[in-house]
Amino acid sequence: MKGRFELERVPGGQSDFILLMIIVLLAGSGFAALFSASYHYAGKYFNDSFMFIRKQLILGGAGMVLAFAGYKISVEYLRKWTPLLLLGGFGLILLTFIPGISEEILGARRWIFLFGFSFQPSELAKLVVVLYLANIFDKKQDRMHDFGNTVLPPLIILVMIIGLVLLQNDFSSAVFILVIGLSMFFMAGVPILYFVYLLMAAVPTSLIFLFTKPHRVERLIAFISPEADPIGSGYQVIAAQSALKNGGLLGQGLGHGIKKLGGLPEVHSDFIFASTAEEIGFMGVFCIILLFLGFAARALMRGYKSGNHYDFLLSFGLAACILYQALFNMAVVSGLVPATGIPLPFFSSGGSSLLVTFIMCGLLLGITKRQNEERV
Repeated sequence: MKGRFELERVPGGQSDFILLMIIVLLAGSGFAALFSASYHYAGKYFNDSFMFIRKQLILGGAGMVLAFAGYKISVEYLRKWTPLLLLGGFGLILLTFIPGISEEILGARRWIFLFGFSFQPSELAKLVVVLYLANIFDKKQDRMHDFGNTVLPPLIILVMIIGLVLLQNDFSSAVFILVIGLSMFFMAGVPILYFVYLLMAAVPTSLIFLFTKPHRVERLIAFISPEADPIGSGYQVIAAQSALKNGGLLGQGLGHGIKKLGGLPEVHSDFIFASTAEEIGFMGVFCIILLFLGFAARALMRGYKSGNHYDFLLSFGLAACILYQALFNMAVVSGLVPATGIPLPFFSSGGSSLLVTFIMCGLLLGITKRQNEERV
């Protein structure tokens, strides 16, 4: 069985200019939105209105360098180094448990601090999981019904990564990695019966971990009934929804939002979408959503048309990582799901997320480059 779909190579022309332009538009929109959302907060609390956008632009420049490296790397080297990247991902996550290198912030050990820099290993883990699963499932695409030799080994690796992230007390990232992993299991062609068994094991296990920590229960209650604690656990949800309503159809205008002046927590990070929606309105938000959907659709189409099983799985996993994060974040701000702490790609302040996002984009563009080179 060669995956869930039969792939067919389709002749094409130049490198994917459309995908590149979508990435440029998303990145540019993200920088503009972050500056608008953060300048008041940064000026008030850090006496430097440009602090967040300056850092984001510098990291964006570094991300572009990494994206170019991802674009240029050959598939042979990428697959050769995937096992080492997997080990490196495990190693970085383990560093979060070492005092002095990591510290507990808001009850979680998500960050490592080395040489004046901070990094969130769970962001890299998302990329590593995609690379590993695409590699292993491509090698075993004709043996997907063999649970013991084909499905079980990557499942064990996935569970180990999720377990370590859970030990960091980073429940949202663990659930996200689980969703990405199961999505790739499905797209790789794992038999539906096996997939159902995996879901039957994953859902109750996730619920157990959800209810073992009081703050997770508080988030769930705030999601179900934010009005029950409007100045406590429900405050973020209420403030975000208020910002969305203020935006109306056309928005207040970029830079003219009110909620970012003090009424919306984490306005430059996890809840930047609320501030942006207030300023650009429903029509602007609709355009951003279309860009994310267009990005994922274009990337998946190019992977599908490559006729290469590995490129297809890789393009799906990378596009899904970025699209799922965007949809998760927007759903949280809209009150459709409980608060997760998942950033909005290209928009939220945060170096780890931005760097990994640019690497993913570079790898996706590299898939189109390989596809076009094979046509020459």
